[in-house]
Amino acid sequence: MSQKRKNRKGVMYSTDPNFKYEYGENKLETIPNKDQMLKIYIDKYRSGKIAIIIKEFVGTTDDLKNLGKVLKTKCGVGGSVKNGELIIQGNIREKLIEILDKEGYRYKRIGI
Repeated sequence: MSQKRKNRKGVMYSTDPNFKYEYGENKLETIPNKDQMLKIYIDKYRSGKIAIIIKEFVGTTDDLKNLGKVLKTKCGVGGSVKNGELIIQGNIREKLIEILDKEGYRYKRIGI
């Protein structure tokens, strides 16, 4: 599927030969680190494993993936980016906070 087709707004298909599609721009710009306000949650899964979830990152998915890569590399853990959230495996919230602090991000601890 072409990129142009994916960016159509509203109507997906029309039988009118003169219909003009509207195309939405998906250009969300990443705001600077010092202006971000990340929320850091601790989540416990059914199997008893703990994960840290970082929410409310304002920016592109690529920039969020880059941040995730930096955090996972410095902590030596796994994780993923899903639905605009960064999920880091393990109970390492304090270590993540230290790294985010050095990178210049603002944050808020949510939960225990």
